[in-house]
Amino acid sequence: MLLQLLKPKNLNFERSYPAPIDTVWRAWTDAEMLRLWWGPEKTTVPDCRVQAQVGGEIHIVMEAGPEMGKYQGTRWPMAGTFTRVDPTTDLAYEARSWTEGEEEATTIHHTNVVTLSEEAGTTTVRLQVTITKIGPKAKLAAFGMKWGYKAQLDKLDTLLRK
Repeated sequence: MLLQLLKPKNLNFERSYPAPIDTVWRAWTDAEMLRLWWGPEKTTVPDCRVQAQVGGEIHIVMEAGPEMGKYQGTRWPMAGTFTRVDPTTDLAYEARSWTEGEEEATTIHHTNVVTLSEEAGTTTVRLQVTITKIGPKAKLAAFGMKWGYKAQLDKLDTLLRK
């Protein structure tokens, strides 16, 4: 099966967090911190690697928890490479995400650009996700990415308020 080329679809998010920029940067670049908030509710992150340097790896596996019923145990890997890293202000990475066991049909290719800025102890995160290709069985998942990113940015807010 071939991936379908798309007119790029952009998802844009902006959130402000009550935390200094260094803390928010660590939340995006430290694997142990990232696994605490990545993914929507009812998922966990059993595998997470981040090498925040140009050419470095980002690898995150989300897994559906028991609350997700018939989807329990389903794993959604994301593998990517950093293309830009300006410590504490900018990250960009090219990535692909898929459903484990169905990689060929469910892969979504996306570019992620994260920009951070701080004012008076509050850090604003701007995230642009550009979806460029999707597998034939990935249309619903690509549509759901907007909800998924919103949910995980909410989880980041909860983590940073602790």
